[in-house]
Amino acid sequence: MDPLAVTLPLGSVQTVLLASVRVAGFLVVAPPFSAKGMPGTVKVALSLAVGAAVAPRLAPLPSDATGAFIGSLVMQVVIGLALGFGVQLVLTTIQVAGSFLDQFGGFMMGQAFDPMSQTQVSQMGKFYAFLATALLFASDGYQIVFHGLVRTFDVLPLGVALNPVRLAEELTSGMSAMFAGALQIAGPLVIVLFMVDIGLGLLTKVAPALNAFVMGFPLKILVTLIMVGFALLTMDFVVHGLARDSLDLVGRVAGG
Repeated sequence: MDPLAVTLPLGSVQTVLLASVRVAGFLVVAPPFSAKGMPGTVKVALSLAVGAAVAPRLAPLPSDATGAFIGSLVMQVVIGLALGFGVQLVLTTIQVAGSFLDQFGGFMMGQAFDPMSQTQVSQMGKFYAFLATALLFASDGYQIVFHGLVRTFDVLPLGVALNPVRLAEELTSGMSAMFAGALQIAGPLVIVLFMVDIGLGLLTKVAPALNAFVMGFPLKILVTLIMVGFALLTMDFVVHGLARDSLDLVGRVAGG
């Protein structure tokens, strides 16, 4: 009895592989899929699934030469990494806002090494990063991010190279928007903490015997925790808006 033979068209296999490579490069960098806690096998399976789903709507490459295929493979990796980095820029806004709170709220002295990101992180910045990841899944924000990735196959097909000038311009503007958004998120809390510093300074003038430094650290930490508790009520809308911004940035980077 002859073994079962399955023959697949070479063009279809190449199209699925190229689409999957772009998705894999995107998942390696873009949050929340870039988290260290997400297994690599899950990322590979998700990349193949999305690649197979979008392959029927894609035109196969005009050439099946090995050199042309390897070049297209490298280009898809670059495109996926660039698009993922753009999403990371937008969604890192919340973590940067948390770092601002650490700087002004007195948590910066307690920063520690994070084994998952392999970097030095502060408490409030890491808390905001975990919160953004949780809200992305809870509010279906990850679907918006995926929609932006799938839409890039329409405006940037497999045989089209990424425009490096447009990429540099959009990532530069995304970097500026990240810091501006972080200031908008953390700005009200930073102003409150600044007013606490002014109040402690006036208290020191009125009662010089009081040690403002001894009173300042626990008071600012208490005020920070209270204000963060109120800020959490609006964080869902912030994360959803940032997911929309990442969708727009991905479309601009792809040329759409």
